[in-house]
Amino acid sequence: MDAHNAAVATISERVREFYTRKEPFRVYHGSTNSTRTSARNRDNTVDTSNLNHVLRVDAETKVVLVEPNVSMDRLLDATMERSLIPPVVMELPAITVGGGFSGMAGESSCFRYGPFDCIVNSIEIVLGNGDVARASRTEKPDLFWGAVCAFGTMGIVTLLELQLRDAKGFVELTHYPFSSFPAASAKIQEETKKPDVDFVDGIAFSPSSIVVCSGRLVDAVPAGSAPRRYTGRADPWFYLDVEKRTENGTKQVTDYVPVVDYFFRWDRGAFWVAKYAFSYFVTPFNRITRYLLDRFMHAKIMYHALHKSGLSDQYIIQDVGVPYEAAEEFHEWLHQTVNIYPLWLCPIRLRRDTPDSGHGLHADFADPTTPEVCLNFGVWGPGAGVRNYDDFVRQNRAIEQKVQELRGKKTLYACNYYTEDEFWTVYNRTRYDAVREKYHASWLPSVYDKIIVDEAAKQRAVDTSRLPNSLRNVWPFQGLYGVYKAWRGGDYLLQSKKAHRDHASKKDV
Repeated sequence: MDAHNAAVATISERVREFYTRKEPFRVYHGSTNSTRTSARNRDNTVDTSNLNHVLRVDAETKVVLVEPNVSMDRLLDATMERSLIPPVVMELPAITVGGGFSGMAGESSCFRYGPFDCIVNSIEIVLGNGDVARASRTEKPDLFWGAVCAFGTMGIVTLLELQLRDAKGFVELTHYPFSSFPAASAKIQEETKKPDVDFVDGIAFSPSSIVVCSGRLVDAVPAGSAPRRYTGRADPWFYLDVEKRTENGTKQVTDYVPVVDYFFRWDRGAFWVAKYAFSYFVTPFNRITRYLLDRFMHAKIMYHALHKSGLSDQYIIQDVGVPYEAAEEFHEWLHQTVNIYPLWLCPIRLRRDTPDSGHGLHADFADPTTPEVCLNFGVWGPGAGVRNYDDFVRQNRAIEQKVQELRGKKTLYACNYYTEDEFWTVYNRTRYDAVREKYHASWLPSVYDKIIVDEAAKQRAVDTSRLPNSLRNVWPFQGLYGVYKAWRGGDYLLQSKKAHRDHASKKDV
């Protein structure tokens, strides 16, 4: 803990400097799964990227003490050594613990436990004035729940204690095909009510081809069965395998998937978003090309390439949840309006039953009238009839407005186009501002400031590109530049002041 405490002291001192000047800052974590453009540079940033250690796994109390920049794969490695796993493991290995807590992440076990923040017992946080505080469900619960999904606008979370559960080696995963959305939605609700079911999600391949995936943790593979794997280079992509093996549409299929392969089954192909890269580059999409290009087909690399190329501005990337009773209407509206398939379907428990949890952005989750579970739709792909950026914005705004009309919520990691008034009719400004005021964070950018699309920041990001102006939006150079940056690796968020000065100098010549 000595190294951790020293790192936190440095962060605290840095935040106190910004607080003295009342100068807003950004936080650099070292990686991101957001698709928003970053406005970070070294002069306006607090660097927390070295907070990336699992400090203690306690097998007796079934908790793990972990720094915020620990990724899901590293967390799982550490806990499985003690035959334990977190109740919620986010589906991409590079997503971090801190990102899940601050950004409201969900996965196929969230119908039972709630979003990732619901398995967090307590946090350590550097407040807006530089003080270091601890908060939990019973100690400073307003600060704890205020920091949930606050995207760092309550302060900088530097340590988290997570719940764990007993691990097993495999997931018995059954795929149930359906020819209609209402039937699939009913099956999702049926499976989530079974006490021995650990995981539930679904894939809508089309309006008439939907597969519900229901999983249970088991110790071993039955005799005569072979494990079904998804993380190796030669393994099939998960969604393609499910589609192929349920294509007759009438018979359920059961697999036995190693637990790590199950948790990270969506990584290769980034769900199915990577398929669009093959279309962009007019490349055959088959098992051979997927094998040869596997390095570039993992979610972390895909996000890197999307950021650097700017192609994320041409694809709808949204996660939105609506109550079950509105799910059929929303599915039909999506089909008619954006016509994107596949869709990811994931039930997520939203209502908080914890006492004194009505604080922060999602204070309404503590209201007993809040729907207990919402069905999340992962909507990722090119929109229907999108000819230019204005069409792209209109479709994203239409999704936001429809979700609001149906009393739903959207996850804010992606691009957001709300007006400020619209945003605060969806999220609880009164409870959010109250926590910010109490804990010295009111001077920091708000959640709205951080998550809304900033056209000026996007232009600055483009201006720092080394791609010539004449080629920045030209096929295939725009995509090739993203591939090059992904191949080269390295940081894609923290821009140096020197880069800005060099660019300014070139403009002046």
